[in-house]
Amino acid sequence: MRSISHSSPFRLHSAASITTLLKACKKREHLEQVHACIIHRGLEQDHFLVFLFISRAHTLLSTLSYASSVFHRVLAPSTVLWNTLIKSHCQKNLFSHTLSAFARMKAHGALPDSFTYPSVIKACSGTCKAREGKSLHGSAFRCGVDQDLYVGTSLIDMYGKCGEIADARKVFDGMSDRNVVSWTAMLVGYVAVGDVVEARKLFDEMPHRNVASWNSMLQGFVKMGDLSGARGVFDAMPEKNVVSFTTMIDGYAKAGDMAAARFLFDCSLEKDVVAWSALISGYVQNGLPNQALRVFLEMELMNVKPDEFILVSLMSASAQLGHLELAQWVDSYVSKICIDLQQDHVIAALLDMNAKCGNMERALKLFDEKPRRDVVLYCSMIQGLSIHGRGEEAVNLFNRMLMEGLTPDEVAFTVILTACSRAGLVDEGRNYFQSMKQKYCISPLPDHYACMVDLLSRSGHIRDAYELIKLIPWEPHAGAWGALLGACKLYGDSELGEIVANRLFELEPLNAANYVLLSDIYAAAERWIDVSLVRSKMRERRVRKIPGSSKI
Repeated sequence: MRSISHSSPFRLHSAASITTLLKACKKREHLEQVHACIIHRGLEQDHFLVFLFISRAHTLLSTLSYASSVFHRVLAPSTVLWNTLIKSHCQKNLFSHTLSAFARMKAHGALPDSFTYPSVIKACSGTCKAREGKSLHGSAFRCGVDQDLYVGTSLIDMYGKCGEIADARKVFDGMSDRNVVSWTAMLVGYVAVGDVVEARKLFDEMPHRNVASWNSMLQGFVKMGDLSGARGVFDAMPEKNVVSFTTMIDGYAKAGDMAAARFLFDCSLEKDVVAWSALISGYVQNGLPNQALRVFLEMELMNVKPDEFILVSLMSASAQLGHLELAQWVDSYVSKICIDLQQDHVIAALLDMNAKCGNMERALKLFDEKPRRDVVLYCSMIQGLSIHGRGEEAVNLFNRMLMEGLTPDEVAFTVILTACSRAGLVDEGRNYFQSMKQKYCISPLPDHYACMVDLLSRSGHIRDAYELIKLIPWEPHAGAWGALLGACKLYGDSELGEIVANRLFELEPLNAANYVLLSDIYAAAERWIDVSLVRSKMRERRVRKIPGSSKI
């Protein structure tokens, strides 16, 4: 790349002004050369040039350290200059730097104005800092700018996103001047706290609506799972954009209606990476990994570059399929894409995919290379070891997690109890189950009881399993009873099998498998009359055994 020299377009001795040079800068090297020219000409105190320099540095550079160093050489920065620095920090999502710059501005005697507060308040809303936001509200009031349209709108947005909806409404009602952005900010606040009734009421009162207003109302209904209400808003929209379609696609996907999600996706004239991600993740969440992969390949043909969320969905689809060669291809593909593989959700999905697809060597390598491991990463690794018959290693890894000071949650206990069940580790399973309540104050959920019943049943402790089922504080689901019935058949306990089967007949009166299992238990005990009675009961209830089939 050429530098700014006599032979380049940046020739300093040409008639072009430094302002033009700043606008023409394309990289840090150019900024440094123009900065040298500013110093050489003694223009470091020129507020307009410093303003342009900070703005250009914000656009070109990933950090603001260079721009800040230029700013700090100004002896008496104006309010405009302070606003430029504060806005740049805010746009880089640097909350502490934004607030620090605001504090230094006041300490230096510069007066904040109606252009200062929106940036600082936005920094608070982006990080849900309600306490700091309220303090800024007081400061804006003392400066006499709290009634400014943009300051008021920023406050509504901040209070809404921080869940302080009453304060947001108070600011909204106190505004003498409101525009469509103010109304939409209040609407978004109601949606954020899940108050769709008030959101709809406000929406109906709006004097003017834009596409953002309609999308906010749409998102409110989708968030509450009211697809009928969402569809009504969607169909009434005078103008729809990609956000409108993506919101509905996401709503249908979460409701399990992937046919409707796909139809809307095809109807959308504009498809950005978020829309593709909504469709692909929808297929994955609904257990349709093959369709997710097909959509991903469609996206590739359209030359759409995937983001990390699409790649995580791709890895999850591969994990569901459990295909080793596919996992290796995905792993190779992901390594070639320019994304940060050290992001927690990306590395967890990559590890989970390799573990579930049998590439334990790669999974262990990813696990060991991660300097800081959380509970999610440990659970992915433990589950992979469990799936591939390495139960004792799974238990050792769980214990290592505890030794590192990490606190297991409900999901972690489900994973380790499942591992104990698969490996027949009864004592370990009992200890973990007891520690949930005694040590970690976690009340076991239905899945935890089901895991323990399965563990005890598989290991021949079927009476203990039955006693545990009776202790469950709510109605055990059919899976727990089914595991116990299978164990009764395996260990020939016809007396308990009869009790368990009768309970299953109440829960699943049309499930032929339960009748067949009880019939087999009676047959093994040579209770032929009871076998006949079971078959008669099946005929009475019109329960049909599904015949087995095979393809050679």
